[in-house]
Parts: sequence; structure tokens; C-alpha cells
Amino acid sequence: DKRQRVIRPRLSDAAFFFETDKKTTLTHKREQLKKVVFQVKLGTTFEKTTRVASLAKVIAKQLGVDEVQAERAGQLCKSDLVSEMVYEFADMQGIAGFHYAHHDGETADVALAMNEHYLPRFAGDKLPTTMTGNIVALADRLDTLVGIFGIGEQPTGSKDPFALRRASVGVLRLLIEQSLNLDLRELLASAFAQYKSLNKPLSAGEAVVEQVLQYMLERLRSWYEEQDIPVEVFQAVSVKKLSFPLDINQRIQAVNHFRLLDASAALAAANKRVANIVAKAGDAIPAEVDTALLQEPAERALAKAVAASQKEVTPLFKIRDYKAALTALASLQDVVDTFFEDVM
Repeated sequence: DKRQRVIRPRLSDAAFFFETDKKTTLTHKREQLKKVVFQVKLGTTFEKTTRVASLAKVIAKQLGVDEVQAERAGQLCKSDLVSEMVYEFADMQGIAGFHYAHHDGETADVALAMNEHYLPRFAGDKLPTTMTGNIVALADRLDTLVGIFGIGEQPTGSKDPFALRRASVGVLRLLIEQSLNLDLRELLASAFAQYKSLNKPLSAGEAVVEQVLQYMLERLRSWYEEQDIPVEVFQAVSVKKLSFPLDINQRIQAVNHFRLLDASAALAAANKRVANIVAKAGDAIPAEVDTALLQEPAERALAKAVAASQKEVTPLFKIRDYKAALTALASLQDVVDTFFEDVM
């Protein structure tokens, strides 16, 4: 069979490369990365793995998980790039590393991270199954984003040679879908600190942290648009200048749910009216309500309802159950409408 004649030699080559690669460990292969350039201004791939490992350790500490595993996986995550197998079969990167790590006696988590740190590879792709894989996946992408932005090579128009858009969405998906409660601004600052500690100055300086943060939040807006969540919902949350993607997502889902409630339109109109009154009043409105001054039944009813709602929703906001909190607040519609109708 013609296909067999083509495939058999390739499989024979792969078996030979596999056996050859197993003669040296991933630790030994990592040394060869000192000759592989990651990016001219950002140094070698070996230096990248040093930064990724240090950043992975920082992230692991923030999450309260095994720092040693995360750091080890970060150090070895690119070692298979110099293997005979990956040199000949590029699609085997990560997969080869997984098998070589097992052969070297590395832990199961470290071995899985060799392959899983590339996830998600494309839109809609699966995510890592281990915390170590998640952490190294974050560290690898954050290092690339900060480094490339730091030397002024950020994407322009349709050009994105370092796939920074994909890297950004990957980080956001990891933080949101894996429920990692991490501050993106702080993560980017930590990534910047790794370049500084290795004496790899970035021309953008510390300003790169805010540059990358805003770029990534813009990607987040596009991500929600693809999910058919109106841009005004995203804007309603983004105006608060938050940087925890998991918290941002929880708020957006809650606002989007609130938008569909019958009471939302009336409450939004009332809120706009209140905002205009407050803006015109300036500092004349005290912080606390003096209930002794309330005379009209409608305003007394509103004050009582607001106080009751505050007791109900404050605990919900503390545990970030925004959907339940906004749904509870929607019950204020009747007393709010009555207030604006009866009190002039």
C-alpha cells in the first residue's frame, strides 16, 4: 500500500528521535535554549523560561498552591523545543515535553504543564486541567505581552506577529473560566518586575503595565460582544476601572441579567434622574439621611425600603453575588416610582 510506504519511514524516524531525545533530560535540553533567541531585544528562550518560572512562583503564592511545582514547570516548559522530535515534527511541541518529563521522573503536574501551558491554543479551545498548567499558561503569556509591548512592538491594525490578541484572550479566559481571583494589573506589574530583575530594560518603562492592561480590557469588551452582551453593559461595569477579570465578569453577567428584568428600564430612568439632581446639588446633599426631616408618606416609604434593602444586599455584595443583589434591588421600583410621582 502506497500510504504505508510513506508512513512507515516517518514513524520509524519518530521512534528514533524519541529514543535519542530520552538520552538527555529536559533540564539538560534547557541549557541549549541559551542559544535560541526569543526576541532580539528580549533575550533568549532560556531567559524567558527564567522569567516565566519566577512569575509562576509569584502567581502560585497568590493562589496558595504549590510554588515549587509551578516554578519547576516554568523552567522546563520550553525545553522540548530543542528536541529532535519537535525539530522534525513541530506539532509535537508540548506533547513531546509531556512524555520526556514523565521519562525524567518529573511529577505528574509538571509533566502535564509541559503541554497544558499552551492551552488554549485557539478560540474555543479547551483549558488546562491542572493548577500548575493554568499558572504556567498565564505566566508565559503575560511575559510575552509585557515584553513585546515594552519594546514598542504592540499590534497595529491587522498586524499581530506575536499573536498578542490571542495571548490576551487566553489570559482572560484562564482567569475567568478557571475562577482565578487575581488582579490583572498586579500580574502585569509582576511580569514587568521579572524583566527588571534580569536587567532587561524595556523602553516603555513601568507605563507598559497600564498599556497592556487597557489593551487586554479592550479585548475583553470584544469577547463579550461575541457573546451578544450589549456594549453598554460592559461600559456600565468598565467605568469603575476594575482590574480583576473574574470580578468584572461576575458584575457583567449580573448587569446583563438585570437588564432583562421588567423593572430595569424604569429604575435606569430613575437613576439618570437622581444623577442629574445630585450633579446640580453639588456638595449640598449630606452623606446620611435625617429621617426626622421626612414628611411625605412616599419619601418615608422610600427611606424605609432603601434601609431594608441595604441590610439585605450588603452581605450579597460582600460575597460578590451581584446577580442576587441587583435582583433584590429591582424590588424598589414601585417605591421609587411613587416617590417621583408624589414628591416634588
